[in-house]
Amino acid sequence: MIFCRVLLRIDEIVQNAHAFNPRAAMTTDLRPAVEALFDELEAKGVDYVLVGGVALLSYVEGRNTQDIDLIVSTDDLGKLPWDAKAQDADFARATYRGVRVDLLLRTNALFDEVAKTARTTVPFQGRPVVTATREGLLLLKLYALPSLYRTANLARAALYETDVLMLHQGATVDDAALLERLRPHLSVPDIAELRRILEEQRARRRFT
Repeated sequence: MIFCRVLLRIDEIVQNAHAFNPRAAMTTDLRPAVEALFDELEAKGVDYVLVGGVALLSYVEGRNTQDIDLIVSTDDLGKLPWDAKAQDADFARATYRGVRVDLLLRTNALFDEVAKTARTTVPFQGRPVVTATREGLLLLKLYALPSLYRTANLARAALYETDVLMLHQGATVDDAALLERLRPHLSVPDIAELRRILEEQRARRRFT
């Protein structure tokens, strides 16, 4: 299913983010590497789902990202020459020709569920890319929030809350259904706190 049209190319998104990063000098054109990455994912038959900041650009404006985020199976990690290294049971990190690729592993039950049931195809400037749906991205963002707050990663937690808010804009989203899908993966107090966050966001009105 084609969900929407994205005008920017993935390679341009990543390159532009690096170019405007004040913390690091941009000396390499990463666009050919990004194009080659998706060519190789297709050629090697890797069942991936694009998530993260690039995927968010399918639904909201103004999100910036310097890497590629993919849900993949551990069986597919060795199919590409990207020297993937596990960070923990749920995440791995790879570098493909200078492009950082963050990998969400399908050994995690929620990541597997999103990959199976919350995927669509988005044309990024003519290239069909398997991408998480709006609901899939919301599930991933909400799932991450309790851990981010517990580890005092407040900057990323604030960014994810903003992503959740933006993903609700201009769309009809069943928050109760999202929380029900998260229930097997999070504690009862975590679900209650996420419900409070969603209710607060729904109640926010400015200049009415």
